[in-house]
Amino acid sequence: MTLKHAPFGLWPSPITPELLGMRIRLEDVQFDSDGETLVWQEGRSGKRVLVVRKPGDAPRDLTDALKIGGGIGYGGGDFSVRNGLVAFASEGRLYRQRLEGERPRAITPKFGDLASPAISPDGSKILFVHSYERRDCLALVDSEGLRWPVQLATGADFYMQPAWHPDGERIAWVEWNHPQMPWDGCRLVTARLNGAELTDIQHVFGDENIPVFQPEFSTDGRFLAFLANDGEWDSLRVLDLSTSQVRILVENASLLDPAWVQGLRLFGWDGTRLVYARNDKGWRTLWAVEATGGESVPIATAPYTWFGQVTVSARGQVAFIASAPKIPTRIVSLAEGNLRVEKYSEAESIPAGYLPEPQAIEWPAPDGMPVHGLYYPPANPAFTDEGLPPAMINIHGGPTSARTSSYNPDAAYFASRGFAYVEVNYRGSTGYGRSYMLTLRKNWGPVDAEDAVGAAGALAALGLADPQRMVIMGGSAGGFTVLNCLVHHPGVFKAGVNLFGVSNLFGLDEDTHKFEERYNISLVGELPAAAEHYKKWSAVFHADKIRDPLAVFQGADDKVVLPNQSESIVEALRRNKVPHVYRLYEGEGHGWRKSETIVDYYETLNKFLKEFVLL
Repeated sequence: MTLKHAPFGLWPSPITPELLGMRIRLEDVQFDSDGETLVWQEGRSGKRVLVVRKPGDAPRDLTDALKIGGGIGYGGGDFSVRNGLVAFASEGRLYRQRLEGERPRAITPKFGDLASPAISPDGSKILFVHSYERRDCLALVDSEGLRWPVQLATGADFYMQPAWHPDGERIAWVEWNHPQMPWDGCRLVTARLNGAELTDIQHVFGDENIPVFQPEFSTDGRFLAFLANDGEWDSLRVLDLSTSQVRILVENASLLDPAWVQGLRLFGWDGTRLVYARNDKGWRTLWAVEATGGESVPIATAPYTWFGQVTVSARGQVAFIASAPKIPTRIVSLAEGNLRVEKYSEAESIPAGYLPEPQAIEWPAPDGMPVHGLYYPPANPAFTDEGLPPAMINIHGGPTSARTSSYNPDAAYFASRGFAYVEVNYRGSTGYGRSYMLTLRKNWGPVDAEDAVGAAGALAALGLADPQRMVIMGGSAGGFTVLNCLVHHPGVFKAGVNLFGVSNLFGLDEDTHKFEERYNISLVGELPAAAEHYKKWSAVFHADKIRDPLAVFQGADDKVVLPNQSESIVEALRRNKVPHVYRLYEGEGHGWRKSETIVDYYETLNKFLKEFVLL
């Protein structure tokens, strides 16, 4: 095949905006207690739907008109399934529905927000997390909805991950208080349920500086397993309920994800052993270890390189949401060593040659610490060009998060058009040890901007991209970095792309949702002492310094970063006649859900890049 010559960045690609707008978001998957039935959650354009797949049957939608979602923080933990019953959150109410022959029925009154329903072993009760007028609690309701829900645990600012003991009399959960985030430190608590009251409440593990994650009782009732971090790396531990002794099964590994949403799962019980996921700088593998100790045994999951929402059935099957750089997101089950695809997120009609493989790259920060990133080279089997490609340098949100070897539609979209694409896992990202994550403490602004600029320098030094045609892009906290790079490091990047980015740290404190309203204390410092840092790294106060072209995208219904954060920057761009585009999307929040929004976003971005970067 003869390759056609065409300018980098302008290669025709089969990965179109319309194709990306059609993708299904696969958000959670769980086994029912029969060990064979699967229930999962799909996001289709602006709607979420629950789907069931029973043995020998085709997948079937469970929900239709109801809007699935709990609304606590960033969401998540929208449903659970047990004994043929699914419980799910929708617009401030908890619903129940039999998997066979029943319409959804509300069992709580409509008020507040709720998440993480957990059905009791006998199916008679449901635990859930509730939030109303900024007060959170762990609540309980009978599964028929015959009585009013009751508050069980109160007093903490936040709750997540409630779990039942098999005897139906003991429960566990995680809680924490402001100004901690759950990855900073939280508490694992157990208690006995006596009617509608808790007794024998015990703080098992964790504190303000030790995070804990995902308590799960063993199926035989002997152990309570959980993940924790009380050092540089994470550990998987079990509490022996008969002796109250905690045993470490796995240590010195990257096992936790930051709990940005409710309902995350990274391990599950398979009889007397635990099946768990571990992360090696963005590549994930699956392992098993006996609860009584011993060596961990790897479980083959190739060709998948990243997965989450691990669920284990009563029959020893495992299911998860999986992908790889050349494999779009799927729901996959694993039984007796055999992998089976339960659901595809898209048609998978794109030839592999258009899907780039990431390469792990490193470069030194000014303090000498290695900074990590993933580099995706241009990938198009039909086209080539001379010289160096332009680069899209993406800064992830959070900022306590990370980009991994999962399927990356943005990387595929840009690489197939002839861009190099880079994910910057700047200091502060997770998956590289706690010291790496803590480097951003009191340094949000200067450190992430340094690492973004360092990525551009590394690409140029390694001969991987054209230093005169680099674009910095990012959303939320990543948008904060984009704006600060354009303010404090003008000219490094040919243009910027800001998606619902933070421009005013003072405004973020005042207007954001409860989950993050004290986050700046650890990232920046506490007011009024940190006021100078707030002002220096709030781009709104320095927007007149921005001269590089900038594309700004914002959701009109964003409750995390309000539209005024983007509009204040756009006003300065207009005033100073800086080339820019601005899109305010009605009906969208902190990220795009509607197909029409996704299509317009990529089409608008294409035009912006052609005009200000490529031509």
